[in-house]
Amino acid sequence: MKQETFFLLPAAFLVLLVAAHPQTDLTAGTLTRGKLYVSGHEVPFVIRRLPVSSFPELPEKIAAQLETLGCMIPQTFQAHRPENVVRGSLERAGSSDWAVLCSAEGTVKLMVFFESSPTSPITLASEKELARLESHDPSGVMGFAWGIDPASPSQVHDAQSGLKRNHPSKLDHDALADVFVERTVVFHFFSKNAWKVIEPGD
Repeated sequence: MKQETFFLLPAAFLVLLVAAHPQTDLTAGTLTRGKLYVSGHEVPFVIRRLPVSSFPELPEKIAAQLETLGCMIPQTFQAHRPENVVRGSLERAGSSDWAVLCSAEGTVKLMVFFESSPTSPITLASEKELARLESHDPSGVMGFAWGIDPASPSQVHDAQSGLKRNHPSKLDHDALADVFVERTVVFHFFSKNAWKVIEPGD
């Protein structure tokens, strides 16, 4: 018997009806297929997630924490290789830090693990997994559309054409690109013991 769950999402997403059917594929992780209503029309969706073990480059302490939290790593509909686990110099120049999208119990968290304190992760953002779906082919099927990547100072600079005041104008280490695929991108930058959000100019 199918179990139906109702969610309320912002903006164009009104009442959401989900009929999820998890299927495990040894090569592709876990697939969740379902249907939701958008503007009165039933639309199919597919979300693919990979286990933490698919990312053997993760330090053991970080991987263990993610496993304890029940994390799976959601993959964007554009993924051609395992993604959304990234390493960069996010705390300071030369540091080896990690950022992860952790999906657990229907919620995705953007988590950062600094090399200086790998057992004290920072959650930069949290959102319902189904709020980050996007149509991506002529059939209208929706897929997961939240992705992350490290962004070098030059990449952030190139993305800025009209930086707002109070944002750092000179970066000496990486930022974290936070992408809603085919929609928007912002950069999270850690400086002076605080995170700042840098938005590309218009």
